[in-house]
Amino acid sequence: MIKIGMVIGDRYEVLEKIGTGGMSDVYKAKDHKLNRLVAVKILKQEFSENENFVAKFRVEAQSTAGLMHPNIVNVYDVGDEDGINYIVMELVDGITLKKYIEKKVRLSVKEAVSIAIQVAMGLEAAHNNNIIHRDIKPQNIMISKDGKVKVTDFGIAKAATSNTITSNVMGSVHYTSPEQARGGYSDAKSDIYSLGITLFEMLTGRVPFNGDTTVAIAIKHIQEELPTPADFNEEIPISVEKIVLKCCQKSPDRRYQNAAELIQDLKKSLITPDKDFVSMVDPDEDGVTRVASDEEVRHVKNRDPRMPEPEQMRLKRDVVREYEQDDYDDYDREIRKYGRDYEDDDADEEEEDYYYREEHDRRRRGTMQEDGKIERITSSIAIVMAVIVALVVVLLVARGIGLFGTIDSNEGSSGASNAKVAAEDSDKGKVPDVVGKTYAEAKSLLEDDRGYKVKKEADKDNTKPNNTVVSTSPAAGEKLDKGSTITVYVSNGSNYKGKADASSESSSMEGEIEVPDLVGLETDEAMAVLVEAGLELGTAKDVKNSDPKLIDKVCRQIPEAGKKVKEGTVVHIEVSTGPGEVSYSFKANLPAPEGGEAPYNPGDKVHVSITSSDGAVLREFDTTSFPYPVDISGIKTPTGVVSYTYYVSVPAQEPDAGFVPKQVDVQTRAQFTQETH
Repeated sequence: MIKIGMVIGDRYEVLEKIGTGGMSDVYKAKDHKLNRLVAVKILKQEFSENENFVAKFRVEAQSTAGLMHPNIVNVYDVGDEDGINYIVMELVDGITLKKYIEKKVRLSVKEAVSIAIQVAMGLEAAHNNNIIHRDIKPQNIMISKDGKVKVTDFGIAKAATSNTITSNVMGSVHYTSPEQARGGYSDAKSDIYSLGITLFEMLTGRVPFNGDTTVAIAIKHIQEELPTPADFNEEIPISVEKIVLKCCQKSPDRRYQNAAELIQDLKKSLITPDKDFVSMVDPDEDGVTRVASDEEVRHVKNRDPRMPEPEQMRLKRDVVREYEQDDYDDYDREIRKYGRDYEDDDADEEEEDYYYREEHDRRRRGTMQEDGKIERITSSIAIVMAVIVALVVVLLVARGIGLFGTIDSNEGSSGASNAKVAAEDSDKGKVPDVVGKTYAEAKSLLEDDRGYKVKKEADKDNTKPNNTVVSTSPAAGEKLDKGSTITVYVSNGSNYKGKADASSESSSMEGEIEVPDLVGLETDEAMAVLVEAGLELGTAKDVKNSDPKLIDKVCRQIPEAGKKVKEGTVVHIEVSTGPGEVSYSFKANLPAPEGGEAPYNPGDKVHVSITSSDGAVLREFDTTSFPYPVDISGIKTPTGVVSYTYYVSVPAQEPDAGFVPKQVDVQTRAQFTQETH
C-alpha cells in the first residue's frame, strides 16, 4: 500500500498521486540522493503478483534506462521493495496527447505534424538501440507545458505485449498494427503504423476504426482499408494525407521502412504541404512485366551473344551440380537395392554388380553431355530471341519518328499512321474517370499517374457525400495534353440525402438519423457512438455542472438526444469539469428610498450601501439622483441587501430650538442573477 510521505528504495519520497492507468499508478516523488523531482510508476497488484510479467518488465525497463533522448521520457531506475514493483522516470509537467486532443477536438495540420516529428525522433533513437515500443498511442505520449513531446512506457509496453495482456487493459486496440492484431511478429514498422493512426487522430479528432468489441476493431485493422483522413478534415494537404496512408499500409513492406524516412517526409510536408512527393511503395510491382528501357535495349544489342551473363554462368553450374547429385542419388539407391537383394550371392554376382556400376557411370556421363548440349542450345536460342525483339522495337520506333521516310503502300501507310498515333499518345492521353472518388484519390491519380494539374472547385448542388468528386472538366475520356489543368468539382455534402431509394417515400426519409443520448459518456466514448450512428463530433466545451456524477463526462449535447437529423450532422457536446464556484451578478436601476420613518425629499443626498447575504460589502456611494444604475458581477451569494441612509429636518424637542437633522435608514432585499460561464 502506497502512502503519501513514505520512502521507496531509501531515496524516493512519495509526495502525491498524479495519475493512474490500466497497469500502474503514478506518483510524484522527490529523489533525495540527487535532489530532484521524479515520477514513480507503481505496478498494480495484479501485475506485481505475476512473476513472469515482473521479470520481463524489469529486463525491458533496465534496457530502456540506458536510452537517453529529449523525445523519450527517460527511465532512471527500476526496483522492488516489499512486493512493490516500481520504475522511476523523468517527471514531465504536462498532459497526455490523448487529453490534449480531447480538449482541442482536433489539432491544426502544422501542430499535428510537428508532434509526429518529435514522436518519430524518439522512436528512431529507440529503434537504433533495438528497442521496439509496441504500444504507441496518444495515452503514451506526453506534451510538456513548454511544448516538448515525449514518448513514455517503453518497458511496460513491451513486457505487456510479451505477456499477452488483454487489450482492454492495454487500451491500445485502436492503434494496433495488423501483424500485432494477428499475434504475429512485430518490429519498428509496427510502431510506425501506430504512429500513423495517432497522426490520423490528431488531424481528424477520431480514430479510423471503431467497433462494439476489441476483437471487432482488431479485425478492421486486418481487413478494412483505412479511411482517408481528408474525408473528415478537408484542410489536410495531400502530402500529409499520403504520409498517414503510407504509415498505415496493411503490409509492413509498403510502409516507411524506418523512422528516419518518415521524419524526412514529415519535415518536407511542413515546407511544401501541397506538393505530392510521398512515394507509395508497392513491392508486388518488382515482379511484373515491364517495357525495356532504351539503355536495356542497347545493352542487349551490343552484348556479345557468345558471352553468357554471370547469372547464367552460376545457373549452369547449379544445374550441372543438380544433375550430378540426382544421378548419384539414383546410383546410390540402386546400389542399396542390389546390395539388399544379392548380399549373399557368389563372386559371379559381384562381378555382375561391378559391371552394373560401370555401365551406370557411362550412362551418367552420356546424360550429362547430352544435357549440357541442350542447355547450350537453349541459352543460344534465348539470346538470339532477345536480340530479335530488341531490333524489332528499334525498327518500330525509328519508323514511327520517320527515319525511313514515307511508305506509299497501304500496309506501310497503316504502319506509319499507327506509329504516328502512338507518338501522339505519348504526349496526349485520355482523362481518367475519377467521379465518385475522394478528392485526395482523384488528385493523386490525375497528378501522379497522368501528369495533369488539378484545380478544385465547389460543386453547386452538393448532393453527393462530403469530399466526393462530382464531375470534371474536361470530362472523363476526353484527350488532354499532359501538364494541362483539369477542374475537379467536389461536393461538401450539405445536400446529401443518402442513397436514393426506389420509392419517393423512402427516398425522402433516407439519411434521417436519431441523435443518440451522449450524456454520461466520456468524450472518446461519445465520439465512437456518434461515428457508429453516422454523425460527427463537433466542439467539446468544458463547462461547470453541479452533478458530481458527470465530472469529465458529457453533461449536455446539441442537438439533443432523440432529434432526427441528416446523416453526417455535427453534434456538439459540453463536458463537465465539476460544480466549481457559482457566481451571481446584480444589474439594476436603484429607485429612491421608500417606506422610511420620514419620507425622502428628492434632491437630498443619500448614502447607499449594497451588501451580499454573507456580509460582504459590494458597493458604497453617495448620490442625489434616482434611479441610480448599478452593475456588479462576481457575487458569491444569490441574495443581498440595499441600504439607504439620508437625513430629514424635524422640529427640535426643546421649545424655540427650531429644526434639527434626523437620520433615516431604509433597507430593501436584493435578488441577484446567476452568471453563466
